[in-house]
Formats: sequence, structure tokens, C-alpha cells
Amino acid sequence: MRLVQALDRRRRVTVVPFQQPGAPERVGLTFAECESAAWAISPDGRRYRGAEAINATLAVILRTRLPIWIYRLPGVRQVQDAVYSWVSRNRSRLPGDQPYCEQHPERCG
Repeated sequence: MRLVQALDRRRRVTVVPFQQPGAPERVGLTFAECESAAWAISPDGRRYRGAEAINATLAVILRTRLPIWIYRLPGVRQVQDAVYSWVSRNRSRLPGDQPYCEQHPERCG
């Protein structure tokens, strides 16, 4: 989350921790869906999951569809999805932000 916020100097992306009470339901997702992968939801309601969500977010921040086009090239999707899956399974072991509820216990149910 912090990396997205650092790259998004014009504040085009709204980052919402899924652990925030009611956040998944507000966008029509379940807690389990949010726990399993990152999600990006465009203003027109299109949903992106996992590596595709990361690319969609970069596309908005960079103001170019290039990340999405690259993701959709033959073979690229499979490689990015595999890397995303590994990172997702091992995120608790990787450096980065503390889980939202550990940082903000008063905001979690």
C-alpha cells in the first residue's frame, strides 16, 4: 500500500485496506476474496484481481494502459500470476507494511 501511495503523487488511486470494517461489502466482495488477492476496481466497475490488479493500478498511476497490455502478452500473464501467487503466499515473511489491524486495532472489528 505504501508503495502505491508513494508512486501515486496525483492521488488517482484510493487504497482501502480490506480489513477495515465494511470495506469488502462496499465494493461487492467477500472478506475471503479480499484476503486471497489484491483487487482493483475501476470507476466503471470493472474488477481486476491479483497480478492484473497490480497492473491496472500501475496503469492508472502512470496514465498509460501499457502495464495492462504487457500483462496480456502471451506468457507474461502466466509468469506474473505465478510470481504474484508466490508473493501472496509468503507475504507475512516479506518486508513491508504491518498488517492493517496490527497498525490500527481500534479500526478493526
